[in-house]
Amino acid sequence: MSDRGDRFDHPLIERYASREMARLFSPRERHTAWRDLWICLAEAEHEIGFPVTQAQIAELRCARDQFDWDRVAELEKELRHDVMAHVHHYGELAPTARPILHLGATSCFVTDNADLVLYRRALRLLERRLGAVVAALAQFAEQWRAEPCLGYTHFQVAQPVTIGKRACLWAQDFLLDLDEVQRIADWLPFRGVKGTTGTQATFLTLAGGDHDKVRELDRRVTQRMGFQRSIAVSGQTYTRKIDWTIHQALSGIAQSASKFATDLRLLSHEGEIEEPSESKQIGSSAMAYKKNPMRSERIGSLARYVIEIAGTSAHTAAVQWLERTLDDSAVRRIALPETFLAVDGILTLAQNVAQGLVVYPRVVQRKLREQLPFLATEEILMAGVAAGGDRQDLHERVRVHSRAAAHAVKAEGRENPLLQLIAADPAFAAIRELLPSLMDPRRFVGRAAEQVTEFVRDEVAPRLQRLPAGELDADVRV
Repeated sequence: MSDRGDRFDHPLIERYASREMARLFSPRERHTAWRDLWICLAEAEHEIGFPVTQAQIAELRCARDQFDWDRVAELEKELRHDVMAHVHHYGELAPTARPILHLGATSCFVTDNADLVLYRRALRLLERRLGAVVAALAQFAEQWRAEPCLGYTHFQVAQPVTIGKRACLWAQDFLLDLDEVQRIADWLPFRGVKGTTGTQATFLTLAGGDHDKVRELDRRVTQRMGFQRSIAVSGQTYTRKIDWTIHQALSGIAQSASKFATDLRLLSHEGEIEEPSESKQIGSSAMAYKKNPMRSERIGSLARYVIEIAGTSAHTAAVQWLERTLDDSAVRRIALPETFLAVDGILTLAQNVAQGLVVYPRVVQRKLREQLPFLATEEILMAGVAAGGDRQDLHERVRVHSRAAAHAVKAEGRENPLLQLIAADPAFAAIRELLPSLMDPRRFVGRAAEQVTEFVRDEVAPRLQRLPAGELDADVRV
């Protein structure tokens, strides 16, 4: 009988993150990376003359994918050391290789190096997810590139923009995140073969004092694991500032996604744009009419967690004593994998939302039409002056009419009468016939449509072309 109902199910695994990202941080993936490191170390040690045979290496390769998780748990309970539990278990599966397994290495040879392997793989997955979000937003932006809508500053009505231009603001933030994720993934160094306190002393002894052999061992293992370089110096661990560098990028993604989701929640309230929803989706158990922006709210919720948890890496980097202290271990096992899982869930949601955005043009146009007389007052004033009017007199008349119109809209619930008030004022008689043409919203959006075209062409397209081909699933499970 399953005991699932009697244990904690982690929401990041069960509800939010993709199976691909969850698999990356699974025990099998992590400990297979450990075994790859032991195999690479043995191969490099054999090649430079350490006492390691081809037969021992072949046995390690043969047992690479065999795991008895109950046996590992039994050994760790006995030894109180996770790395040594796996060393003993691997040694049981490859008994002739047991004497040379982990030769010269410290625990951080496998734990730190494997973490860097997994982090880089996870960054590459997020790189693709960011590309998918940007692609969806760029397509949406092009579709609505020239559709005028109210602009907002301080969430108060401001000069009009276009729906497509606003989408470019969201896409640009994600593009900056993409650049940073790519930079870190390309830059990320390997810890390499550095020994117990980073001096490589044990390896120097095994190499008979030959420094060149030790350097070559480090280089060969680093390249075999797919890295271009190892960190120049280390204590027992690689500097935890690398974790902070990664965490900053992940926090940056969360910030961009939260801004995108918050904007959608505001626009959903205004009735202009909504996130997608299923035909049977329920917004409230009591209020049957409700249609809530739950995906955007979930993005914001997960983003808040990511932004806050990123600080643990800053604290860890700040309190690593001398060559290392173990108070980094427990928090790193939780904070970094969970952050990757949460960001993966955030970007899956963001892609799903961006691909299904629903625009209500008539609502957008009505709200713009209601505010346009106020927004057009500068154009009206300039036209009046050009027709021979006194600028200061016309300015005062516009101010008075604007106050009266605002009172009619807010206090009396009437439609905006500003245009009618100005048209009835003799001071504006010379431009009365011109007034309707001054209400064309396209007069107020500047180069917004052209900016969309240029942004997608010059910023989005080149970056997307450099990403691996293939679509990513954006299915939302709950």
